[in-house]
This record gives sequence, C-alpha cells and structure tokens, in this order.
Amino acid sequence: MANWQDGTATLHTGTTAVPLEIAASYRARTRGLLRRTGIAGALLLTPAASVHTFRMRFAIDVAYLDRNLRVLAVVTMPPGRLGLPRPRSRHVLEAAAGAMAGWGLRPGVAVRVDRS
Repeated sequence: MANWQDGTATLHTGTTAVPLEIAASYRARTRGLLRRTGIAGALLLTPAASVHTFRMRFAIDVAYLDRNLRVLAVVTMPPGRLGLPRPRSRHVLEAAAGAMAGWGLRPGVAVRVDRS
C-alpha cells in the first residue's frame, strides 16, 4: 500500500483474515492501544520500527514488518516494557498476546492488507 492512512482494513496472514486498524498519523500512532482493555484483531503502526507498552493494561504480541510486509520478528511484550528498534522494520503489528501464533505469524511470513 503506497499511501497509508488511518482507518480499518483486513489483514490476510495466508490462512486467516483478521480485522485491522491502521494508525498512520502521528496522533493515531501515539495513542496506539493505550487505555484499551483489549483488541479484536490487530493494529498496524506505520511507519514504525519500535514500540513500548508503558501504561498498557494487557500483554501484546508485536510483529516487526519490513517494507514488503514480511515478518522480521515476533515478540510478546508485557505491560511496562520498551521494545528495541528493529533494523529494516517499517511497520509494527500489535495484537493481544498469543493471537499471532494462532494466525501463523512467524519470521519470513508475508502478510497482505486490504482496505475496507
């Protein structure tokens, strides 16, 4: 996707279609998942190379994606942590802890985003 904008979409992980929120503006990326008690689906932060979980209420899975939406790394972060920037990361995908394993996300997997 050339022009990323805030909004909703569908994330395709190969075998699974997941509801997706896109946070492309500075304001939306800064807000992220703060003050939420959970998320149905996933949140894509773009552009982004790292995240933190300060003031978050739940643990999250974080997938770092390159410019072609290929997964570079997947980590689970509890609240109150600072993730280190990942080289080559252009986007960060966030979801509830444990969700990404169920979707089959792991390093090397390419995902696709379809706008709603």
